[in-house]
Amino acid sequence: MSIEAAIDRISALIGDRLSTAKGIRDHHGEDAAYYTPTPPDAVAFPNDTAEVSEIMKICNDESCPIIPYGVGTSLEGHIQPIRGGVTLDMANMNKVLAIHQEDMDAVVQPAITREALNEDLRATGLFFPVDPGANASIGGMTATRASGTTAVRYGTMRENVLALEVVLADGRIIRTGTRAKKSSAGYDLTKLMIGSEGTLGVITEITVRLQGQPESITSATCAFPSMESAVNTVIQTIQMGVPMARIEVIDPTTIRAVNAYKKMELLEQPSLFVEFHGSEAGAQEQAETFGMIAEENGCEGFEWAKSLEDRNRLWTARHHGYFAMMAAYPGTKPITTDVCVPISNLAEAVIESMAEAKARGFDAPLVGHAGDGNFHMTFMVDPDKPEEMVAAKELAHEMNRRALRFDGTCTGEHGVGIGKQKYMAEEHGEGWSVMADIKRALDPNNILNPGKVVQIN
Repeated sequence: MSIEAAIDRISALIGDRLSTAKGIRDHHGEDAAYYTPTPPDAVAFPNDTAEVSEIMKICNDESCPIIPYGVGTSLEGHIQPIRGGVTLDMANMNKVLAIHQEDMDAVVQPAITREALNEDLRATGLFFPVDPGANASIGGMTATRASGTTAVRYGTMRENVLALEVVLADGRIIRTGTRAKKSSAGYDLTKLMIGSEGTLGVITEITVRLQGQPESITSATCAFPSMESAVNTVIQTIQMGVPMARIEVIDPTTIRAVNAYKKMELLEQPSLFVEFHGSEAGAQEQAETFGMIAEENGCEGFEWAKSLEDRNRLWTARHHGYFAMMAAYPGTKPITTDVCVPISNLAEAVIESMAEAKARGFDAPLVGHAGDGNFHMTFMVDPDKPEEMVAAKELAHEMNRRALRFDGTCTGEHGVGIGKQKYMAEEHGEGWSVMADIKRALDPNNILNPGKVVQIN
C-alpha cells in the first residue's frame, strides 16, 4: 500500500485528469492562509460522483490521503495536504442540477460558486443568501460551515443546507436529509457533515435553501466616536428586534485603507455598514428605527445607498477590506483570525483585542459581523522580521483565548483546519474526543484530510 500505487491506479481510471505537474501541485498546496505551502503528490479532477467513489475506494485500499478542494479560499490551512497524497479538485462538478421555485430550494454540485449560483437564480426572483465575502464554492462553504455578512438575517450554512450527497472513505455513496423542511427521522447526518472540513466524507451534491428577493433593499454607513458606541448600537438594534440583513462593524484603520483603495471619502472613525431588506414600508421603518438608535449613540456621517450601483459600491468596499489592507501595507503578510462571542460580550472583547494589538505596536485592522458577535483581526507582518510573526501569532492566540473566556468560540466561520486545533480541547472538553471517535468510525484508515479538525493518530 502506498501513495504511488494509488496515483497509478487513479491515473488508469481517469487518464490525463490526474496531474503530477509541479505547477498544478504547487497551486493546490496553498490557500489564503499564512501557513507554509505543502503540495500534494498528485491532483485528480473527477467528473461525477461515481468517479469520486472509485477514487475513494482506491485511496482507502492504498491508505493514501485524499484532500477535497473547491477554490482554495480557506483561511486555516484546510486544504493543505500536510501528509501528502491526492488532492481531489472538484472543479468539473460545478453545475446547478435543479431549481425548485415553489419550494424555494436548489440542488447543486460542490464546485459552483455562490456568485455563479445567484447568477443562475437571477430570473427566478430567488437568491442564495449566505455571503462570506469571497466567491467561495458552495461545497467549500458547506464543508467549513461558512457564514458571513448576511448571517444575522438568514443564518449560516448550517441553517441553509437541507440535504447532501456524500462519498464516504470506503467509497459508499450516502444521501443525508431530504428536501422536506423538517424531519425527526434519525440522526442528523446532514448537520454532521456540515463543517466537517472533508474529514468525514467528500460532498458531491448539496440541496440549499433559497430566499425571495426582497422588494426593497437599503444600505447605509455611519461613523461613531468610539468602537464601544458602535458596538452598543449593534446590541441595542438586535435587542429591539430590528430584522437587519447586514450589520458590520469596521475600525478606522480599515476605513482609511478602503478610502485609499476604493477612492471613497468615508469618515475615518469606528463605523457600521448596515443593510435592510423587506417591503418599501418595512425597510423604511427598519432604517428609521436603526437611525434613532445610532443617533442616540453619537453617530455622524450617515451615507445612504438606495440604488443598486451605490449599494454595490458600498459593499464592494466592505468586501475588499482585505485587499485594501494589502495595498496599504505593501510587502507585508497578513495573519488573520476570527472569533465569535455572545453579543453582550462583543464590545469588551473587541476593545480588549484592539488595545492589546496597539500595545504590541501592530496596526491590526478589525471587521466584524457584529450582529452575530463575530469579528476578525488581521495582523500585517513584515515577513523579513521573524519577531513580528511571533508577536502576531501570540496576539491571535490571546484573541482566541479571550473569546473562550467570554463564553465564545475560537472560530465563528473560518473553521478549524490546522490553525484552531490547539483550542478544540478547551472549547469542547470530552466532546472533542467524541469527534475523534466519529472520525475513527467513518474513516478508520484516516485518509480523509488527515491532521485537520481532530487528531486520531
